[in-house]
Amino acid sequence: MDIHEHQAKELFKLYNIPTPEGKAVFSVEDATKAANDLPGPVYVVKAQIHAGGRGKAGGVKVVKDLDAVKTAAQSILGKKLITPQTGSGGKLVNRLYIEDGCDIKSEFYFSMVIDRVSSRISVIASTEGGMDIEKVADETPEKILSFTIDPTIGFQPFHSRLIANSLELTGSSFKQAGNFFAQLYKLFTEKNASLLEINPLVLTSENTLIALDAKMSFDNNALFRHKNILDLRDESEEDPSEIIASKFDLAYIKLDGTIGCLVNGAGLAMATMDIIKLKGGSPANFLDVGGSATEEKVTEAFKIILSDAAVEGILVNIFGGIMRCDIIAAGVVKAAKALSLSKPLVVRLAGTNVDEGKKILSDSGLKIIPADDLDDAAVKIVNAVKEIN
Repeated sequence: MDIHEHQAKELFKLYNIPTPEGKAVFSVEDATKAANDLPGPVYVVKAQIHAGGRGKAGGVKVVKDLDAVKTAAQSILGKKLITPQTGSGGKLVNRLYIEDGCDIKSEFYFSMVIDRVSSRISVIASTEGGMDIEKVADETPEKILSFTIDPTIGFQPFHSRLIANSLELTGSSFKQAGNFFAQLYKLFTEKNASLLEINPLVLTSENTLIALDAKMSFDNNALFRHKNILDLRDESEEDPSEIIASKFDLAYIKLDGTIGCLVNGAGLAMATMDIIKLKGGSPANFLDVGGSATEEKVTEAFKIILSDAAVEGILVNIFGGIMRCDIIAAGVVKAAKALSLSKPLVVRLAGTNVDEGKKILSDSGLKIIPADDLDDAAVKIVNAVKEIN
């Protein structure tokens, strides 16, 4: 789950991580009032959306008086912001963050992220703050420090010194770095974050480190431990289908293809999408119904898949272990009838109660295309979609 910059900064403050003063607002009038309460004379008007690249898209404006704050707020609030991370559709700006200006001496990049390969927290730091870290990694990789932290020892003072030396900090900022980065690690681990990014992390003219930006994501599987984090969820930033899916405990991610996928198991879902691409098709979604799907969940899964106008066919790929094939088959038949499904539907079943499942499908009277294995299923759905175009 992602949260907004201003929400992340509130968490930063709880851990004594310095950030500029600011306030989130939802109207132009409140934007002016918020700026009036700040020290000034420089103010920053920031769009609050779950995507990076706001500055380059005109979503961050630095101004020097209250009239300019109003003008900037009017130009951003209620408008769609298109960045490299939003896609061509962009994201509607429903809230702003009005922040006090900062006297910047240097800009850095800093992040912590879960490294899936080593199963550790990876730390990334660079002197090239404010830029796309991917571009820095490609063109000047020597300017990036990257290391993982052994969970048995956690974040140690030498880690802070390593980061401080990499960022060429000296004097008071070098001393500040010890607590600054240790507190970020503490926040990351205590709140079960999956990403913490500050870009830019700035050094002021007074040689003080300040988190000028803040981006955080959290492990959905750990949110039950953190109601205060879950309360920060902004559903307006999420795909409506993904919100519905979460309510039925379905793992769903919309993609840009034409073949809807309904699978049990994340690994099998990934393999299904891969083989659809291999056979010349394109998956429209990732959808894992899990190991405890019911007829109701399968019906809801079909509804979610068909809510995507780009879907031209559906592939159901089930390997029954804990999940029984007959339950999935009954759910498929119920959903297809309830939704008057007219698009090509290929079903591949294997595992527990597979014969019962296949019989339910064959006796349904529906035009369901059976498949013997995953390769056969992918070929059949790709060909079926091509035939209707």
